[in-house]
Amino acid sequence: MHAKQILEWQLEAGADEAIGETPVNRLAPAPVQAPKPMEAPMPKPAFGTKLVAPVEAIASTRAIADACTTREELEAAVRAFDGLSIKKTAMNTVFCDGNPQAKIMLIGEAPGAQEDQQGIPFCGPSGKLLDKMLSAIGLSRADTVYISNTVFWRPPGNRQPSLEELALCQPFVQKHIALIGPKLLIALGGVATNALLAKDLSISRMRMKLYDYSNPYLEAPVPTAVTFHPSYLMRSPGQKRLAWQDLQFIRQWLESNGVV
Repeated sequence: MHAKQILEWQLEAGADEAIGETPVNRLAPAPVQAPKPMEAPMPKPAFGTKLVAPVEAIASTRAIADACTTREELEAAVRAFDGLSIKKTAMNTVFCDGNPQAKIMLIGEAPGAQEDQQGIPFCGPSGKLLDKMLSAIGLSRADTVYISNTVFWRPPGNRQPSLEELALCQPFVQKHIALIGPKLLIALGGVATNALLAKDLSISRMRMKLYDYSNPYLEAPVPTAVTFHPSYLMRSPGQKRLAWQDLQFIRQWLESNGVV
C-alpha cells in the first residue's frame, strides 16, 4: 500500500494525532532483556486530595491570576500562557461560553475533540445533552448559566487531565470563579468535583447535597452542587434517572434561594 493511501486510511479510521516522531516496527521480534530487580510499586495519589506540580510553576500561574482584575484580562492571560505541554498539542484555548452575568456557573473537566476545534466548551454531543438537561429545569447557556472547565486545553487522546495540569490551572480557575461571582457552582463529573472540592469520592456518594466551595479570591464560600458529566450519561444512559433527580434538586434550591 502506498504511503499516502496508508495515511488516508488512518484518517478515515479516526487517527487525529501522532504519538511518536519515529516509526516503530511492531512486527519485529522483541529484544530479550535481562530481568530487572523487583521494585515496590509507587503509591497512587488519592485523586483530588492533593494537586501536585512544581512549586515554582504554581507560583507563576498564581502570580498571573493575582494580576488579573477582569474576566477579559484573565482570558487574555490564559490564552497567552505557555506553561503546559497540552497547549502545544491543542488547536484552541477553550475558555468559556454562556452569559458572564449569569448567577450559575458550570465547571466541566476538559475540552474534547470538537471543543478543541471550535474553541467552545461543551459544543459536541455531550454539550447538546447538557443543553437539554439545562432546558429541562428552565436554564440555558445563552441567558442563565456560564460554562468553563478545570483545564483550558484538550489533553491528547481525550485522557483525563493529570494532577499537575489541574494544579497549574487551579489559580486560573479560582480567579475565574471569583470574577464571575456565581450564586451557585455546579461541578460536572468526578474530575471537576474532586478538583474543586478536594474530595476523593464518587459522584454517586456526593450528589444531592450542597458543599461550600472556597478559594483565596472569594470573600465567602459559594454553594456547590455536583452531578454526572454528560459524556458519562451518554455512556451510561441508565444513570439519567439519577441525573434528573440532581437537576430537580438544583432547581428547587435555585427557587428557594431566589436565584431564578
